[in-house]
Amino acid sequence: MTATTDGSTGAALPPRVTAASENDTDIPEAAGVPDIAARAMRRATDFLLSRQDDQGWWKGDLETNVTMDAEDLLLRQFLGILDEDTTRAAALFIRGEQREDGTWATFYGGPGELSATIEAYVALRLAGDPPDAPHMARASAWIRERGGIASSRVFTRIWLALFGWWKWEDLPELPPELIWFPSWLPLNIYDFGCWARQTIVPLTIVSAKRPVRPAPFPLDELHTDPQQPNPPRPLAPPNTWDGAFQRLDKALHTLRRAVPRRLRRAAMNTAARWIIERQENDGCWGGIQPPAVYSVIALHLLGYDLNHPVMRAGLESLDRFAVRREDGARMIEACQSPVWDTCLATIALADAGLPPDHPQLVKAADWMLGEQIVRPGDWSVRRPHLPPGGWAFEFHNDNYPDIDDTAEVVLALRRVKHHDPERLDNAVGRGVRWNLGMQSKNGAWGAFDVDNTSPFPNRLPFCDFGEVIDPPSADVTAHVVEMLAVEGLAHDPRTRRGIQWLLAEQELDGSWFGRWGVNYLYGTGSVVPALAAAGFPGSHPAIRRAVAWLEKVQNDDGGWGEDLRSYRNVREWSGRGASTASQTAWALMALLAAGERDSQAVERGIRWLAATQREDGSWDEPYFTGTGFPWDFSINYHLYRQVFPLTALGRYVHGEPFTKKPVTARTGAEQALAEAKGS
Repeated sequence: MTATTDGSTGAALPPRVTAASENDTDIPEAAGVPDIAARAMRRATDFLLSRQDDQGWWKGDLETNVTMDAEDLLLRQFLGILDEDTTRAAALFIRGEQREDGTWATFYGGPGELSATIEAYVALRLAGDPPDAPHMARASAWIRERGGIASSRVFTRIWLALFGWWKWEDLPELPPELIWFPSWLPLNIYDFGCWARQTIVPLTIVSAKRPVRPAPFPLDELHTDPQQPNPPRPLAPPNTWDGAFQRLDKALHTLRRAVPRRLRRAAMNTAARWIIERQENDGCWGGIQPPAVYSVIALHLLGYDLNHPVMRAGLESLDRFAVRREDGARMIEACQSPVWDTCLATIALADAGLPPDHPQLVKAADWMLGEQIVRPGDWSVRRPHLPPGGWAFEFHNDNYPDIDDTAEVVLALRRVKHHDPERLDNAVGRGVRWNLGMQSKNGAWGAFDVDNTSPFPNRLPFCDFGEVIDPPSADVTAHVVEMLAVEGLAHDPRTRRGIQWLLAEQELDGSWFGRWGVNYLYGTGSVVPALAAAGFPGSHPAIRRAVAWLEKVQNDDGGWGEDLRSYRNVREWSGRGASTASQTAWALMALLAAGERDSQAVERGIRWLAATQREDGSWDEPYFTGTGFPWDFSINYHLYRQVFPLTALGRYVHGEPFTKKPVTARTGAEQALAEAKGS
């Protein structure tokens, strides 16, 4: 896998196609904002076009934190396949991410994080860094000051237990019999979000087996008291949910000794079949790294050797998550986002004025059409009679199409003049029908499942690693509402229910919470364009409140930014942070949709984007503006800094896309007819 100058990965770049005028010259400093915006838009268009893969897709790096890299090394150590080159390249990346105080953070500019620091430290020990080296001594001292290994998250202690650095008895119990719970019973696997479900099922096997490989070195320096490395944890009061679930866990530990071996073996075999049935064609699980790692370990513990086709394909898929950088460092992506990146890039280029029949847009549409999922997945447990038709986020993830991606792919396809309009219409019809069928009972939409709102999974002692359920969110709901409005369904009762939910979810200050992007800027930047597309005038009270909030939080430099700490301290950090290209674009997209094109706030935002654009037409953005789990798992999508600014500039120059009829949009009646026919 090769890396391009902006950090995106892919095959050799296609020939450069320019959208700029041959007579395009530097704009004088005294030029007006429209001229500045037009020039920045043309340069950004050229840059984005040059980053398309030959197959039609775009994909930027998906950067998270060093736990991905550390756990990859630990996996290879556990399996006995850790090689010198991989270790050296991974260690080079991990060392480069260490902060001056010896810690590792989970996002750029964030505070040191205990579990990430422990895992990074152990990985560097595997790479041969001695514990008395200055950078290692700083890390271990900081770890001890914060309670040592005993204070880390469950996942970290599971990895350490694999090598005897922690006792399995002091970890929460995960019985494999969970796989047999019917879907109506609380705490069945479908009560968990798909990302947690795919991780928990293999971990039930690991928890049942409790394997220990010989530790290559001790970790006494990471305990506050090496004589008592596993101190007992205090129990919460029994009349609290936390206390109740802690006592349930203690009961499960006791029950473990009483479960008949034959029953446990049968449960593990059922879990193994569940895992293997969900392996994708390319060998991965769900297109994300954590389930793949734990699935490989679980199957290996059940006797699958490394040359077994399932195991071989799984290990090969993990190699595809690795990105080699120019300095030789090796970074592991937690996931890859080609469908998401491609639909956003298509929207950006179309809104920037690229002709709808431009060959690169048509090629992107062809690729997206080929990625539509036409078989049932885990979502069908709650919607057994709903025909498939969604799109996933990744290259391969047929079990878990994404409601958000499906909505944005439809919006992207409708901007392209395709050579086979019937094929495109049929694909869009399937996508719209599937999204409508995935509406939750409150009128809103989650990311992967319907009504995935059980209050119990987050209470389990095991689930301390982030969000484990998939409730509806404002950003996903807004994208679906916008798509339905473009499809002529703005007045459909299902769309109106979604709109009413959005209006009820508006914060008192006028913003909306952003579940999958940071944070209130993302939520607001998603909802206002959706309301406008659905016919809400800029004078509507909800939109006026949003505009007032955006104007209030605009930075002095003209941009917008929001720190991830807004997920923890809303009042202090909501809409506050260093200006970034993607977050400035989200604010501009909302203001433009609200009819504020000529406002001072918009003009200042456009000037900031133009002033911070690099010579090659791109933007730099070290800050993390994407969200996996609010606060707990943050993402830097390297293509966000390109696609969203271009979208905002295009809408400033050419106007809002929903004020013009989409290239191939059908009327609501035609859509309803297609839905009834099952197209």
